[in-house]
Amino acid sequence: MNRGGLHWSRSLRFRLLAVTVAGVAVAVVLAGFVLSGLFREHVQRQFEAALVQQLDQVTARLGFDAQGQPVIAAQALSDPRWLKPYSGLYWQVDAMAPDGNGRAGMLRSRSLWDTSLALQVDALADGAVHAHEVAGPQGAPLLVLERTVRAEGVDAARWRLIVAADLQATQAATARFTRVLVLSLAALLVLLATAAWAQVAVGLKPLQALQRGLQAVRQARATQLQGAFPAEVQPLVDDFNAVLGRNAEVVERARTQAGNLAHALKTPLTVLENAARAPAPSDGAALAALVLDQVQVARRHIDWHLARSRVAASAHLPGQRTALEPVVGGLVRVVNKVHAGQGVDITIALPDAPLFFAGEAQDLQEMLGNVLDNACKWAQSTVRLTAHAQGEGAEGPLRQLLIKVEDDGPGIGAAQRAQALERGVRLDETVPGTGLGLAIVQDLAAMYGGRLDLEPADLGGLSVVLVLPAAGESV
Repeated sequence: MNRGGLHWSRSLRFRLLAVTVAGVAVAVVLAGFVLSGLFREHVQRQFEAALVQQLDQVTARLGFDAQGQPVIAAQALSDPRWLKPYSGLYWQVDAMAPDGNGRAGMLRSRSLWDTSLALQVDALADGAVHAHEVAGPQGAPLLVLERTVRAEGVDAARWRLIVAADLQATQAATARFTRVLVLSLAALLVLLATAAWAQVAVGLKPLQALQRGLQAVRQARATQLQGAFPAEVQPLVDDFNAVLGRNAEVVERARTQAGNLAHALKTPLTVLENAARAPAPSDGAALAALVLDQVQVARRHIDWHLARSRVAASAHLPGQRTALEPVVGGLVRVVNKVHAGQGVDITIALPDAPLFFAGEAQDLQEMLGNVLDNACKWAQSTVRLTAHAQGEGAEGPLRQLLIKVEDDGPGIGAAQRAQALERGVRLDETVPGTGLGLAIVQDLAAMYGGRLDLEPADLGGLSVVLVLPAAGESV
């Protein structure tokens, strides 16, 4: 694989950084908008609250002369900006006619100089305050507060009091705060992105160690992944080391099987070679019998090692599950046909709950087929097969499947039972066979973590007990 050509979209580092930086950027931008809006609203409220106080002061200083005209003594107002032309703080009194029209600038502050504030007619309840933003003297933006009052004793006389203040200073302060906020949040974004990069670099560093360990294994500098890894990665390392260990066992087993097979075939091949080199006998029947016998020996060894190799490659694989009842039923039908002339009755006793073997169906058939065939060869009239599960309260590999095959034959003594499980050993040459059946069953059961036991049978003959790993019912 060309690492230099690795597309950026497949990079775990890029994905983590992109998601983190994008999330942080969105959060920072939203925070900027929220903080800027809150500051602007706070300044606006403070500015408006101060202007309300000025409006209250003007309202308190408003008086009327004998003709009912409004009078405000400029000296009575406390803020000196009222007297300075275009100072940014203004007041004005407008006359409001009953029809809604009015005359602007009946009274105004000296700060307005020769201008007046032109506001649209606004329907105001007495004492209510409205706020507007308008353009004031010299085009400056103003915040305007207005309130309507009535002259005492004159119901028709209504007056609009106006107070306005320049917004430029407030807008400038808000703009300065926004600039500082943007710069601060930009710096924060850079710092958070750097922290995210450092976090990703530190978080992915164990993967680099894992890569170096894999390279060491590939280059035969180590047999397993070595080193200390985080708790999240360690299970992966342990599982991978377990796979490496199992592969090493399989290779070693295959090497041993090949050596054993070569050694086993050496003897019949040597016999055949010597027979071929010797002078041809006058009677070819003896040579043919010798060749046939040695070919059978070689074939037995080949079948033996092939069965072991196949089971060694498939045993202990997860998820294997074979129902016992269909396999037993099929084998009984076959064995009944093979031994039809012997008059052997095969009885089966299985529990109502289905039983399952944690392995391949072919291996179960191989084991049970050899056991049933052996029982039928020695039985007088009856073969009985029973099965049950033990360790029902346990889980996983502790559950076992016990299969017992009994016959009413002559049986064998305790001293001969161990001998009966040796390869190629036949206790009675008058009975046809290769002497490999029970030995193959014993090896297959051992490869699955089980065992084969020989015991006296209740029927009077031999009882063959297979203990195999059991699988639970599918969910």
